Amino acid sequence: MSESDQVTNKNSEISGVAERYARALFDLALEENAIEATEQDLGRVDAIMSESEDFMRLVKSPVFTADEQLTALSAILDKAEITGIVGNFVRVVTRNRRLFSLPGIIKAFRNILTVHRGEQVAEVTSAQPLSDADLTALKASLKDALGKDIAIDAKVDAELLGGLVVKVGSQMVDSSVRTKLNSLKIALKEVG
Repeated sequence: MSESDQVTNKNSEISGVAERYARALFDLALEENAIEATEQDLGRVDAIMSESEDFMRLVKSPVFTADEQLTALSAILDKAEITGIVGNFVRVVTRNRRLFSLPGIIKAFRNILTVHRGEQVAEVTSAQPLSDADLTALKASLKDALGKDIAIDAKVDAELLGGLVVKVGSQMVDSSVRTKLNSLKIALKEVG
């Protein structure tokens, strides 16, 4: 199975458009020997999307013209000092009216990078953001348990109340407070 097939199989929810753009970005970053810088800048773009509802509206809304999106996005990228490969790439995506694919492109790029590095992705959802120390400890625990290098895709879902949900491939461990409370509620209904 080729590297591309592995990535495609890992995340079927990523569109073909996102996969093609991510592959092009990865190939360019590899050619320019800028994988780590590209990964960091994409992480910064992803963080901006996560923190700003206005930015997500700009990304997802078909109401804005390409010129309006490009003007607003250029200002955001300039303020965040995201230049070079990622700055230019995001502008190209915007000019091509594919800005709505940016979240999928970032996810696809991370998947391609994970396969390239020989790692496995662990999707970790927590009620609050995990500290760097927590992520490092979790990564080490998962590596010990699975015998593979692990890349963590961390998400926050306040509805979990506490604990973690960890998914690696088809395996999932749900130690969230929400799930424990739901189990308790079911058990109490059976008793009552």
